[in-house]
Amino acid sequence: MKEKSFYVKSSPHIHSGASVQGIMFTVIAALIPAGIAGVWYFRFNALILMLTCTVVCILTEAVIQKIRKVPITISDGSTILTGLLLSFSLPASLPVWMAAVGSFFAIAIAKQAFGGLGCNIFNPALAGRVFLLTSWPKQMTSWVSPFSLDAISSATPLAIEKLNLQKPIPNIFDMLVGNRAGCIGETAIILLALGGIFLVYKNIITWHIPVTFIFTLGILGWLFAGDEIFKMNPLFYLMAGGVILGAIFMATDYVTSPLTERGKIIFGFGCGFITFIIREFGGFPEGVAYSILLMNCLVPLIDRLTQDRVFGTIKRKMAL
Repeated sequence: MKEKSFYVKSSPHIHSGASVQGIMFTVIAALIPAGIAGVWYFRFNALILMLTCTVVCILTEAVIQKIRKVPITISDGSTILTGLLLSFSLPASLPVWMAAVGSFFAIAIAKQAFGGLGCNIFNPALAGRVFLLTSWPKQMTSWVSPFSLDAISSATPLAIEKLNLQKPIPNIFDMLVGNRAGCIGETAIILLALGGIFLVYKNIITWHIPVTFIFTLGILGWLFAGDEIFKMNPLFYLMAGGVILGAIFMATDYVTSPLTERGKIIFGFGCGFITFIIREFGGFPEGVAYSILLMNCLVPLIDRLTQDRVFGTIKRKMAL
């Protein structure tokens, strides 16, 4: 009887046909409706900030790659996506030059300093937002009301609830369609959710991180947020900040999120838990950006602990 032979080659064994450029522009397409809503609610300032962040990100990447004498990859769409996501996480009243500085930091420090796309530890857009929030906290927490042509100070629903401000809280419908104060691209919840469903349908992302992130935060908020348990409306708690934008479009970043399904669930749970801790016990009313960046640090460890078992080998004790 002829002995069977098995040939093993290095992965990937089957090419899916997906490309970096295709993935990036699909995500950008999913963000466009929420971006249009942001311009509709926050007018010309929102559009200027979106263009500024995108252009500065592209120029920064091109110049640094030219200096490093590596191929210029601005056509892959990753810098456009970073600029767009960063602008989505900014208040419409932010000075343009600050948005430009944040965009430069996102690409130069959070991305290119680590070696470029695929080598960065932290989500570049969120790193840019946290850099701006740390450097200019007053400007980064000054909000304008929808349809306001002037920089009339307002407050986000989370700030009203946490600080007990004497201001009306938007109803659930207004929060669903985006008619409230907040960052440019985080308010139109229904459009962000539809964008997320589109990405799952196109197999760009999976449900694991967004669902576990949102579910964990919603349950914890319902149980423990506010003055009494079971008094917080979980829909309000989830729609009042940037959870939907962060859970769908930022926490699912391929480079800075786990590879395995179990790892993604752990990552999503950690993001939801840390966001709850920051919201309830931290100085800021929102904690989505910090929670994702903190969990980015744990991705290598999560991947190592949740890697699939290789059959036919002896399991060795893991050294942490």
